Amino acid sequence: MFHRRTLGFCAVSKALPSVTVLIPARVEQANVKAATAARALHYPPDLIEIIVARGTQPSAQRNQGIRAAKGELIYFLDDDSIPQPENLQKAVSHFQRPDVWMLGGPNVCPPDAPAIEQVFAVVLGAWLAFGPSRARYVPVGQLRETSEKELILCNLLARRSKLLESGGFNESLYPNEENALMDEFRKKGGKLLYDPGFIVFRRPRASLTLFIRMLMTYGRGRAEQFRCNPTPGSALNFVPPVFCLYLLTLPLALWLGIWWLAPLAFYLAVVAAQGVQLVALAGPLRGLAATPLVALTHVFYGLGFWKGLFTQLRRHSSAPVKVSIQKVA
Repeated sequence: MFHRRTLGFCAVSKALPSVTVLIPARVEQANVKAATAARALHYPPDLIEIIVARGTQPSAQRNQGIRAAKGELIYFLDDDSIPQPENLQKAVSHFQRPDVWMLGGPNVCPPDAPAIEQVFAVVLGAWLAFGPSRARYVPVGQLRETSEKELILCNLLARRSKLLESGGFNESLYPNEENALMDEFRKKGGKLLYDPGFIVFRRPRASLTLFIRMLMTYGRGRAEQFRCNPTPGSALNFVPPVFCLYLLTLPLALWLGIWWLAPLAFYLAVVAAQGVQLVALAGPLRGLAATPLVALTHVFYGLGFWKGLFTQLRRHSSAPVKVSIQKVA
């Protein structure tokens, strides 16, 4: 269901666009941290509304929320995203340019997260693990035009008119529904901006099992996205699945000779070099703990990618989704 709250106890600033904060949540979820945090955003109260879309499939929930929203801009948050209060103040000015259709920034591990989550955050921010997509998890560089590689849906601001024109998110994709949409936006001439200061705090997965499951899901989602919207930008994502194939062929070294192990030796040297950098950046304990996880990232992302090449794509909204709209006084 939708819960909408419009905060209306300040004067309207006509120079600013109206904004809908859109948060998908589970049907039974009582505590939606992002909704609480969104009420603290520094923005004219009568120009902002909060919609919590409850259901069983986030892509469909977001599409329903887009259609119900009244804001000129939609600020997408995950249910556990904690936006910085000044986010909207800083970001909306960029939409004075009509060619800017989306803007996003990183979701950063909060400093008070448990130690294991801090280690996962180091992995997410490692270049060797996530390449340019590390910018989704750590602030990188300056404000700039970008591609879908650096933006993520748990912290994304977009024009509602362009979302409606595009038909919203592809409900056959979850995750990576936003990546496919961003590719389509760029094909139509829309600009995507990355702002390293546009930050939400969001905790990584709470255990190694959940972290590995996340990697598998990311790999599967990327492969499914490629099947629906193949682009040259996905070429880099084929490296982990090819690496998995190479690992399966290592027993051939017994017949082909020791040279067959040369790529593995080079790879391990690169991982070690990345580990040295992580130790320098995050300290010895976190850096050393994160280094082997960088290699695991490639393996499990690659396995998930192979799975995603053969899954059956279907529109999840065809399954029962309990969605209703409720105004909250």
